[in-house]
Amino acid sequence: MSETPYDRAPGDSGRARDAQGWTAPEVLVYTIGLLLAALLTVTSFWVANTSLIWPPGVPLGLAVLAIAQMGVHLVFFLHITTGSDNTNNVLALAYGMFIVFLVVAGSIWIMASLNGNMAMSPELMDLHMQR
Repeated sequence: MSETPYDRAPGDSGRARDAQGWTAPEVLVYTIGLLLAALLTVTSFWVANTSLIWPPGVPLGLAVLAIAQMGVHLVFFLHITTGSDNTNNVLALAYGMFIVFLVVAGSIWIMASLNGNMAMSPELMDLHMQR
């Protein structure tokens, strides 16, 4: 099986490891990932606390930064790539995302239903207002 460089995650290399089990490119890749993650985190705090950005655009900016943060973690730390050897990793990631989506959507649906079911009916509200 031939490996192509574009199917490899940053830090995946066939090089020999030192006594601690690290190669120089791995340390560099993890350092770059750490710096990118820290930069995105600091940027998120800045976006949330600045008045330079149009206020209704802040949630969208935070969502974009969160997606970028997830991408950095997937590529630099979890080494998720499109290579054929990562099929199980990608399927596990997709399954995990599906479960998270089900939990979030179900929670929103339950909370919306509870809000509607917990309100007093108009007849009870009128009776309560008459007293």
